Amino acid sequence: MIELTDTNSSKIAAEFIRSRTRAGSPAMGMVMTLVIVAPEEDAPEAMAAAKRASREHPSRVLGVILGDARGAAQVHAQVGSGDGWGGEIAVIRLKGEVVKHAESVVLPLLLPDSPVAIWWPTSAPADPAADPLGALAQRRITDSAAVPRGKSTAMLNQCRTYAPGNTDLSWTRLTPWRALLAAALDQHPLKVTRAKVTAERISPSADLLVAWLSDRLKVEVARGNSDGPGITEVSMETKEGPIRISRADGRLATFSSPHRPDRPVALKRREVPALLAEELRRLDEDDVYAEVAARLVKLRSTK
Repeated sequence: MIELTDTNSSKIAAEFIRSRTRAGSPAMGMVMTLVIVAPEEDAPEAMAAAKRASREHPSRVLGVILGDARGAAQVHAQVGSGDGWGGEIAVIRLKGEVVKHAESVVLPLLLPDSPVAIWWPTSAPADPAADPLGALAQRRITDSAAVPRGKSTAMLNQCRTYAPGNTDLSWTRLTPWRALLAAALDQHPLKVTRAKVTAERISPSADLLVAWLSDRLKVEVARGNSDGPGITEVSMETKEGPIRISRADGRLATFSSPHRPDRPVALKRREVPALLAEELRRLDEDDVYAEVAARLVKLRSTK
């Protein structure tokens, strides 16, 4: 990694070219630009997750660290490629007045004619699509489960301000659960009369799962609390008995259904790099998430 002190976008772009030349790859097959916006204390973990995801999605990764907005504008950067990354990497630290205009630094560094995704690994803007950096991206990824406090409120705010291209890793965490529940109803095409989701008391993913089941099954879905980790059980009542998926340890679940023996099912909690890689596979609007977000807002407004 090359250190650039008191630099600007044009010097960072020039260093990208020199870095590719030194690596012997003047033309690299990068498919997108991924912008990561994180505070200094969260940046190392976020960049490590992006590094693992870049093996599946070779990208130009721009880590933007927003510092104190007071004082004179300063832009410092570390630029490089290789070392396990699937593309190019720049960690850009902003201080002073330029913090309020971070998009002016990022915009010249976006790969031409390729999509842009932005990820806030912890706290995110209340309205990502209206944020100046968020407006540059086709895909805006947040993670309500990672905010320091007010996780459920953060999830509700993201649903209220949903715009095409928005998503949240709390929703991505539900992919295996949704697939297993859909498969269960395919095996047992019975009418569900009511359902229940049991999870940690504060779990944005559980809130979304309640909304998804309510939206799809058109029944009342109760919310129960447990010690976790994460979601521990989903049950759906039918006239022939309950269909139940229980996961007490965060790794292996038990699938129970009427007239059949219990079966173990792999349902391991996934790490952030796998979640991020999944979200980067599609950059169009997630219609199901849009419907579930609207449903969650409606459910909360009736309470």
